[in-house]
Amino acid sequence: MKKIILTAAVMLASICADAQHDVGSFSLQPKVGINIADLRDGGDVKARVDFVGGVEGEYQATDIFSFSAGLLYSRQGAKFDGAVDGHYTWSPSYINIPILANVYVVKGLAVKFGVQPGFMVDKDDARDVKTFDFSIPVGVSYGYKNVVLDARYNWGLTNVDDIDKPKNSIFQITLGYRFDL
Repeated sequence: MKKIILTAAVMLASICADAQHDVGSFSLQPKVGINIADLRDGGDVKARVDFVGGVEGEYQATDIFSFSAGLLYSRQGAKFDGAVDGHYTWSPSYINIPILANVYVVKGLAVKFGVQPGFMVDKDDARDVKTFDFSIPVGVSYGYKNVVLDARYNWGLTNVDDIDKPKNSIFQITLGYRFDL
């Protein structure tokens, strides 16, 4: 009887354990979260909080290394002081395509870095801004079972406009659910 209980406990533990993804596996992860968006070198600006959501796919290349790519709808921008009414909020929408290398430093914990082209789909005003953005995302994620918490910083490299030459600066926190395919 003890052997049966022990065998059942081991089998149950192996089913419930958060196993590292198998080499060669592919998963999809829908995710939603918040952006804390700001502009670097943009003068007197303040951060604003808004929505980010989309999906990312991940290919597990080795035990500790994977590649991921995604499609994210991202509300960005900043708050400006000193406008006629005392403040002004600029809130453009982007479609961002993060392409990341993920290194799993311990079970479930990954360090991420890569590149991210972004395309403005709604600039929300008549500002003469550029509609293409290029940034470098760096961050970490932690997955338990199939739930993944991701935090990253997107460091903008391109100027948002040619006047003040500000660059996007986005801190992003998302929660996703991974589906293995």
